[in-house]
Amino acid sequence: MVDELLGRSNRLGADPRNTNYAGGNTSAKGTGTDPVTGGPVELLWVKGSGGDLGTLKAAGLAVLRLDRLRALVDVFPGEDREDEMVAAFDFCLHGRGGAAPSIDTAMHGLVEAAHVDHLHPDAGIALATAAEGERLTAECFGDRVVWVPWRRPGFQLGLDIAAVAREHSDAIGVILGGHGITAWGATSAEAEANSLEIIQTAARFLAERGRAEPFGPPVAGFGALPPAERRARAAALAPLIRGLASTDRRMVGHFTDDDAVLDFLAHAEHPRLAALGTSCPDHFLRTKVRPLVLDLPPDAPLDAVADRLRTLHAAYRDDYRAYYERHATPDSPPMRGADPAIVLVPGVGMFSFGADKQTARVAGEFYVNAVNVMRGAEAVSTYAPIDESEKFRIEYWALEEAKLARMPKPRPLAGRVAFVTGGGSGIGRAIALRLAAEGACVAVADRDGAAAEKVAAEIGAAAARTADRAVAVAADVTDEEQVAAGLAAAALAFGGVDLIVNNAGLSISKPLLETTTADWDLQHDVMARGSFLVSREAARIMTDQGLGGDIVYIASKNGVFAGPNNIAYGAAKADQAHQVRLLAAELGEHGIRVNGVNPDGVVRGSGIFAGGWGAKRAAVYGVPESELGAFYAQRTLLKQEVLPEHVANAVLALTAGDLSHTTGLHIPVDAGVAAAFLR
Repeated sequence: MVDELLGRSNRLGADPRNTNYAGGNTSAKGTGTDPVTGGPVELLWVKGSGGDLGTLKAAGLAVLRLDRLRALVDVFPGEDREDEMVAAFDFCLHGRGGAAPSIDTAMHGLVEAAHVDHLHPDAGIALATAAEGERLTAECFGDRVVWVPWRRPGFQLGLDIAAVAREHSDAIGVILGGHGITAWGATSAEAEANSLEIIQTAARFLAERGRAEPFGPPVAGFGALPPAERRARAAALAPLIRGLASTDRRMVGHFTDDDAVLDFLAHAEHPRLAALGTSCPDHFLRTKVRPLVLDLPPDAPLDAVADRLRTLHAAYRDDYRAYYERHATPDSPPMRGADPAIVLVPGVGMFSFGADKQTARVAGEFYVNAVNVMRGAEAVSTYAPIDESEKFRIEYWALEEAKLARMPKPRPLAGRVAFVTGGGSGIGRAIALRLAAEGACVAVADRDGAAAEKVAAEIGAAAARTADRAVAVAADVTDEEQVAAGLAAAALAFGGVDLIVNNAGLSISKPLLETTTADWDLQHDVMARGSFLVSREAARIMTDQGLGGDIVYIASKNGVFAGPNNIAYGAAKADQAHQVRLLAAELGEHGIRVNGVNPDGVVRGSGIFAGGWGAKRAAVYGVPESELGAFYAQRTLLKQEVLPEHVANAVLALTAGDLSHTTGLHIPVDAGVAAAFLR
């Protein structure tokens, strides 16, 4: 029974034509064993709150006793006290119960069919949000699918659907006004087939009956820019838009130039339709009641676009506060923030925002769903989403507030975007992994693109998609264009950049008389010039965002300590050390803090030492290369070897919030080298 349910759920959830991410739920009824009496008991297995059908596993199912669930019908106090019924579901759980039951549990338990699917397909929602939805449903399906008027999800909706199923014995499901579809069957295969029949029949109906230009005629000058041009413009706008969208709380961004969005924004009706907002509760809980829409063509000057976005953002915040005040009651939760979750830029694409990358990406995906819904509804009728007051009731639902309150406390770097140079190995890899572990999204930059990809994949291994946690950037920090392109890639991936780690480096150990100008230039190009180029480009992004930021230089004790046979490396590190002081003084007014870390020689796990530097330093000190780490440890006060993880710890200490008033500082991570004490 459970295996069948999971297989059906995964198949339905894997196809975005059937339902959106984390949207909908499925169930099965069957017989289990009462753990107390040992006798048989009728059970309901149903997808729990917050899960995703495409990846659903047994642990994501709530398991309830059907007798107790159905007994709630006799004590249901009425629609005005719907919320009490969700708490009552907890008293119907079987054994440990599995996942927390969702608001849709009653729909599944009260319908008598053994298998029930509730889904949010674009084609189904298009009919559900059409002004003539009831008539169109009858035209499309005849008696096989029944129209159910909008009702907020809950126990009463479950009673309504159960009554329809009883009274229409030939029906295979319903269109839920403003919401989605529900289908059922005597077997798992029958329920799945009925769900797909509703979805595919609706899609064919819209395609065959729909008019050619549902969004109205094209608007001159609002067509899509060429791909490279629009992505360059998106990268330039992303930090400004992210800063505006983070006025109340810091957000991570996602950009898409999906054809559906670009086509929508290129036609005359998009301002009217966007203002109506989305309809399916899953959609507007992620996208907010409506998006912010730029009303300038894509070739408008960037300065004019920036000024207009600031004006529109201020108006959006005023409108959202007015929306809240129109509908809030004394017991409504406080307003959660007045910034947009979706920003639409004609000819360029869509920027979506959330507390983390996955949330931002899913919000964007949901708005693409909404565009498809509007297209379908306008093709055969007029798009007519649920009333604004109903949207508010769901957005500020006490149950939704309780779900948010149950979420774990964010990690220290949640919402921050880091860019780590030399991130493909050694110290850079350790820093990238540690920042990601503490909640940051990370752009792993390295001249070796394959190494950067490997570290990004390592970071993303625990995520649904690697790109929700990390992206790889192939960039040589000595090349001005590659640096700009690398940071633009980070801005496109996550909306901007908050935390820079200038770690890229190399070393050539030679006495003064053997040091060539090429040796000197290479080391200064990578460390002095490279850090300058990265910091300069990052400062542009950070000042556009207006969110402050951190720039951390991985310098060296050699920037302070004068060791032998090390003129080029030591001088380059001293240059980096003074860049810290200079930039701290210059960027402080923008809230950008600039600090440094001075490690001693990091032998184990170091790309520099593995590349020949270790052998040369071992020769200078007259010890075997295999014992160089131990040699360095013995010359320190603590007699301990410095590892990449120790440097990463220092970067975290500087950026995770506890040192919020510290800038221009160098932290030694050298286990105590007295000659390198800062004075």
